[in-house]
Amino acid sequence: MSAIDDFVRNAKRYQTTFTKGNLLTPPAQRVAIVACMDARLNLFGLLGLSEGDAHIIRNAGGVITTDGIRSLTISQRLLSTREIMLIHHTDCGMLTFTDAEFRDRLRAETGVEPDWDAGTFADLDQDVRESIERIKSNPFIPHVDSVRGFVYDVQTGALREVQP
Repeated sequence: MSAIDDFVRNAKRYQTTFTKGNLLTPPAQRVAIVACMDARLNLFGLLGLSEGDAHIIRNAGGVITTDGIRSLTISQRLLSTREIMLIHHTDCGMLTFTDAEFRDRLRAETGVEPDWDAGTFADLDQDVRESIERIKSNPFIPHVDSVRGFVYDVQTGALREVQP
């Protein structure tokens, strides 16, 4: 048995009590959240979210990539979100290597250089600030009045806002 087999069994159990099939496509809270993919971040528990409340966009580091901009643009322009929340976290793996080191490793192991950057960073707060600026300066994202960034502490469960 694999973890995926367990997940499929859980999904079958979930379906037996599922009652939220009538939710609208636009998120009820009109918020898009960009966060790290780290398994220690339970965004639904941390933020008190339910199905249908917010768009959740996750990747390594919660980095604002080209695909993050694509998702945020669709979220705002087609699905009515008006606020953006960024969440980085302490003890992030993206703090443990550099883009150059990772690119070199991939090239050495595969013989191919990736056409993307990993998006590593050395300072959590500074990367949150830079991410906010990437969003606010992007012409495709129309609603930038409420873009806020946070750092989640994986040891204490605390969420603190990063000041611009």
